[in-house]
Amino acid sequence: MPWLLSSALDHVSSSPSQRQCEQTSFSFYCAVRERLPAWLLEDMRSMEVFSWEDGRPRAFLPSEALLYALVHDHQDYARHLLDTFSVSALRASRCSFCSRRSSGAPHLRVAVRYDRVAVLGMMLAALQRADALTDHLDSCGGCSHVADAGKTAVQLAVELSRPNCLLLLLARGARPGALDAALQRLGSCEDAERSDAQRCLDVLLLFLPEPATRWQLQDEPRRWQSLLGNRVFSWLSGLAPPPLLLQALRCLARSGPDQICTLPDFLQPQSWQ
Repeated sequence: MPWLLSSALDHVSSSPSQRQCEQTSFSFYCAVRERLPAWLLEDMRSMEVFSWEDGRPRAFLPSEALLYALVHDHQDYARHLLDTFSVSALRASRCSFCSRRSSGAPHLRVAVRYDRVAVLGMMLAALQRADALTDHLDSCGGCSHVADAGKTAVQLAVELSRPNCLLLLLARGARPGALDAALQRLGSCEDAERSDAQRCLDVLLLFLPEPATRWQLQDEPRRWQSLLGNRVFSWLSGLAPPPLLLQALRCLARSGPDQICTLPDFLQPQSWQ
């Protein structure tokens, strides 16, 4: 409301206690951004930083701190939070708009959006240790106010062309249900983005079960043959079995992402084309 005086605006927007919470939260955000030591950040979070909820202050949650660590790629602090709090550091918080608690934590999707591969690996390892992977990997929870609501981390990785994140997610058991999105992304992206989009499709093909025949590829066969290669095009079109090298790499990929990353260039996924 720009027509209000600043003093009146302060009175309308929040109480002194709420403004104090906002100031401490912003100070904490800046401290994480500046990559202060993990022990110092935890002292701040547990003793000095407060958030405003339901008309009263509350302590800043580890899951909220982990989101800050993700955004600013503070790997030491993310590791400390996951080692100390395990999967509770991935607990969903309330939406600031509607106060509903999400059915799925946003941390995996935030890691994908910011391409935080190292922290994503830490979170997936923590979930596996706690036997909680199935509760998070394919989650698409979140109310409509939240960015990327209704999308899984795999879908987001395909849409944003994050091949390294996609490989981590699929190797941990996420459902590879984004082939149509991967093909659409490859067919519509700019030349500068095509390499990552192609890698995403290559990674996805390693984990797909036998794909349903994509008859739409037959509408522009020459274009798709040039994008996919003759062998993959024939397989996805239902005209031929998958290439032998692709079948071998599919077996290897399921044993862990490191197995694929350490292969020589001539055996990398694009070589089956």
